[in-house]
Amino acid sequence: MKKVTPVKTIYYASISSLLVLATVFTLPSFTKNSDPATITVKSEKVTDGLQAPTALIFPENGKAWVTEQTGKIRLLKNGKLTDVVVLDLKSKMIKVNTGYEERGLLNVVLHPKFSSNGKFYVFYSRPTTTQNPANNRKFDHTDVVAEYKMLPNSDQADPNSERIILTQNKPDGNHNGSGIVFGADGYLYVTFGDGGGQHDQHGPIGNGQNMDTWLGKVLRINVNVDSTYSVPKDNPFVGKAGYKPEIWAYGFRNPYRISIDKVSKKLFIGEVGQDTWEEVDILEKGANYGWRLVEGNHCHNPAQGCDFTGLTPPITEYNHREGVSVIGGYVYNGQQVTSLKSKYIFGDWTGPIWYLQKSGNTWLRGKITIQNYPENAKITGWGEDQSGELYFLTNTDTGPGPVGATTGSIYKIIKN
Repeated sequence: MKKVTPVKTIYYASISSLLVLATVFTLPSFTKNSDPATITVKSEKVTDGLQAPTALIFPENGKAWVTEQTGKIRLLKNGKLTDVVVLDLKSKMIKVNTGYEERGLLNVVLHPKFSSNGKFYVFYSRPTTTQNPANNRKFDHTDVVAEYKMLPNSDQADPNSERIILTQNKPDGNHNGSGIVFGADGYLYVTFGDGGGQHDQHGPIGNGQNMDTWLGKVLRINVNVDSTYSVPKDNPFVGKAGYKPEIWAYGFRNPYRISIDKVSKKLFIGEVGQDTWEEVDILEKGANYGWRLVEGNHCHNPAQGCDFTGLTPPITEYNHREGVSVIGGYVYNGQQVTSLKSKYIFGDWTGPIWYLQKSGNTWLRGKITIQNYPENAKITGWGEDQSGELYFLTNTDTGPGPVGATTGSIYKIIKN
């Protein structure tokens, strides 16, 4: 994401400390300063003692998995953190820094038929020896999407069951994307950031607009095959020369989180911005979300006079006066907090939490006040259980923190 100086390094980001004034371009589907009612809820701590939690999933009633950036998937039973390690990927991963760090074990998702086939998928960072032809230096690391299977009648995965699905060399350590989710169509959607650094300075148009790379894209693939994967025939760029056929949508900087609304089946993305604007997008087939030409609804490169023709705008954006790094969440489909029903809930790394509510052709953004919000907590992810109830992950550091630090926690949103 991005970095703000001199106050503190911001988790999952790196931006310039000089903010760039951008040309505003208002589009019909964007509501700039709507102010619907603030919703007040509570939070309750589920567990603490975690090392930089990044993702939370619920394989069955009474059980949850939480990924730690340092490489472990930990098991919770009935809300209690256990000593069981579902999978430990540390030996396969890059050495994760104890300070600012965006690499590591970043996500996990269950196969739609997990209950019968025991398959799940992880997104992690491994070392690489491959040279980057752009600068004749070694790539920083390789992002990996891999499949694992559970051992029979066990809470642990078979560590030897790994099937590599995708690998992507990264020139820099940031902007990994790392979103993985199954759509209603049964296909796996994978998000990759633009390659890292700042301003997508990768080639003449940047990776976000370069259709011959997965970087800065959302991919759509079929993992239900004997090989690594296949490309669905209805992907928008299949058969086009110079276009990667796996690409479903493009023009992203760091699409850090993606989730599916179980009712509408739409896919929502939290897209981390550069100097000034954070945004939320709804994923559309073949759409161009504009990076590095634009940041949110504003010109970026060029700084003025950019052409918005053909670009898909975000459903909301917010300025860095309100936060610095969006953490995409979920549409609330639970029963316990009726005030949040059918609203998209998301937050910022620095702590603010909002909701988006559809109103005609626009999305209104309102504040959520959480009573019992943990002091000094930074939001690092969200989770949704089988009943549609929502959880948020927190950490106090800008990465794993000191060796052995366990300052990460899980909180559940409950009725006020």
